[in-house]
Amino acid sequence: MSILINKDSRVLVQGFTGKEGTFHSSAMLSYGTRIVGGVTPGKGGHLHLGKPVFNTVREAVEETGADVSVIFVAAPYAFSALKEAALAGVQTIVCITEGIPVNDVILAKKLLAENGCRMIGPNCPGIITPPFAKIGIMPGFIHREGSIGIISRSGTLSYEAVYQVSSGGLGQSTCIGVGGDPVVGISIRDALELFMDDEDTTAVVIIGEIGGTMETDAAVWYRNNPVKPVFTYLAGSSAPAGKTMGHAGAIINGKNDTIAEKEKVMDECGIHIIDSPAKIGLRIKQLLNI
Repeated sequence: MSILINKDSRVLVQGFTGKEGTFHSSAMLSYGTRIVGGVTPGKGGHLHLGKPVFNTVREAVEETGADVSVIFVAAPYAFSALKEAALAGVQTIVCITEGIPVNDVILAKKLLAENGCRMIGPNCPGIITPPFAKIGIMPGFIHREGSIGIISRSGTLSYEAVYQVSSGGLGQSTCIGVGGDPVVGISIRDALELFMDDEDTTAVVIIGEIGGTMETDAAVWYRNNPVKPVFTYLAGSSAPAGKTMGHAGAIINGKNDTIAEKEKVMDECGIHIIDSPAKIGLRIKQLLNI
């Protein structure tokens, strides 16, 4: 089992023939992801990487039955790409693009909700269910099939968490990067709820950071729904207040945004705190007696 994507997911790439779309589509295909086509306006009717290119998402969905889309378009065009995918009936949309205006993301979230779509991102590494499907920019070779779910705001730190889990011989059910912007689609809590309902996920790791309340919102929900053990590593303990650190959403706006306060709330809610990403695999094995 997995969350959101699996071996049967039919994936459409928006921005398919561009530099980024081509590079990452090649990697996704090599991993085994079931890409059924791509969209680049004005290039419909051609083949690219051995897959058909369409002018519109609606045309692509009608021809291929795509139920997942991944977006590799520039920030000024991202809202239009999200809107087009939602109106075409794509169920899960993975938006890799960074730098999208916050107002565009807010409008997109409303539109997607009205059309029953889920959005991962923006400004995220994507999602992977090893060894069946990789949708995004993650380095697939560090992942291995297993039962640990991973949720992260940071792409780089998610790779470290995956490496530590894989090195410990555990493996992952699904890894999802929710994104580092102030406003995102699927939140940490949303992903945590999905993992709690996944019968083949035995534990969950949350990789969080300064800024916002996603981690504590998830923790408060978990306190009343402690179905499986949850671990967390939170980055940014030395970050100064009021300064953006890496991600647009990683900025301490008040005392409740600090790592110390987040760790306090999460600990009180029953989540195991890990003080270094290098200890993630070891601490999971110790606490689960594996």
